[in-house]
This record gives sequence, C-alpha cells and structure tokens, in this order.
Amino acid sequence: MRVRDVMSKDVQIARPGDSIQDVARRMRDGGFGFMPVADEERLVGTITDRDLTVRALAAGADPSSSISEFLTRDAQSAWADDDLQSVLDTMSSRQIRRLPVLDKNSRLVGVVSLGDLSTRVKEKYAGEALEGISRS
Repeated sequence: MRVRDVMSKDVQIARPGDSIQDVARRMRDGGFGFMPVADEERLVGTITDRDLTVRALAAGADPSSSISEFLTRDAQSAWADDDLQSVLDTMSSRQIRRLPVLDKNSRLVGVVSLGDLSTRVKEKYAGEALEGISRS
C-alpha cells in the first residue's frame, strides 16, 4: 500500500504571506495544529501551532506579521508513491507526526499523519513508531 492510499487530500494550505493571526484562526476553526506552506503548488515549508507560539508570539511578533519568517523550511516530506512502512519508519526516526505529500512533479497533493498510517500498518509497527516519535 502507498501513501496516496491513506493520505488526507483535503488539506488546508497556508501561503508564505499569510499573517500569524490568520493562520492561527484557521487552525483554531479547523481544529488542527499543522499546515503545509506552499507557494502555488510548491511546498516551501510547514507551520505548526507550536511554531506560532514559540517562534512568533513568544518572540514578540506582531499578529499581522507574515508566517514566512517563522515556518519550518526544508520540511521533511513523503512522496505519494512511497510505501507506508518506509514512511512510518522515517516519521519514527525523525520524530515527526505529520508529513506533506508530494507527487512525482514535486507538487503538494496531501498530508499523511501518524494516525493515517497506524490504521493501515500492523499495530506493532504503529506502536513502535509512536514510541519513537514521542521520545524526548
């Protein structure tokens, strides 16, 4: 089974010029804490609720500031054709809970989460991955 078979395709995307406040509101209203950041269809990074809190607000950034200076650039991603087990292994070793998913043309096409993967791979592997992701 491949990542494209389990990834979320209906994903909220932030743009580099979006304000901290706008992205935070969208996260609050949608009940999520992670957004890929894309320029057109090209992934430029990711932003999390923790990034907004620790990197932006704790540093005194104005709520109207652009997220571009607070996002994680060079974020780890997965390919839509990747095998689920290899992606789970990557997420565990790098302590990542969510990954943007790219197609063969490097366009953002979705997001895969630990939850998406854990429903499709053996329970043992999902538990090991969660343990790896959650270690300090």
